[in-house]
Amino acid sequence: MRNAVSADYDRIAPLVDEWWGGRRMIDMLPRLFFVHFSETAFVAEDGGELCGFLAGFLSQSKPDEAYIHFVGVSPDYRGRGVGRLLYERFFAVAREHSRSVVRCVTAPINERSVAFHRALGFEVDEVAESYDGRGGDRVLMSKPV
Repeated sequence: MRNAVSADYDRIAPLVDEWWGGRRMIDMLPRLFFVHFSETAFVAEDGGELCGFLAGFLSQSKPDEAYIHFVGVSPDYRGRGVGRLLYERFFAVAREHSRSVVRCVTAPINERSVAFHRALGFEVDEVAESYDGRGGDRVLMSKPV
């Protein structure tokens, strides 16, 4: 596992929709995470093969919080602990920067995501209707670190 660099976006972008079963998700992951937030963006590889990635940031508005924006694990590597390792790396960086809370958002229909986050110690803060203005409800979650 390593910090992401701008060039990683070119490897990851073509895979995102495929990893989400054909759902259009790439619009949720702009290159800026790999350029401006590389300290809190990570890539997991196995012998040069892309296993997963995490894009997050340290909140500028809330100095005790960090936010995980987008995480993907290759279908070939799911269930092997890659996601957990990516999150643990992010939690460590958040603690190094004196952040006490990590937040994230997922869709209520994505029950596997909600269960995964709960297994990592996240709690549901609320289910917000039309959270991002696109008509989609979102589960807002947080975890003390």
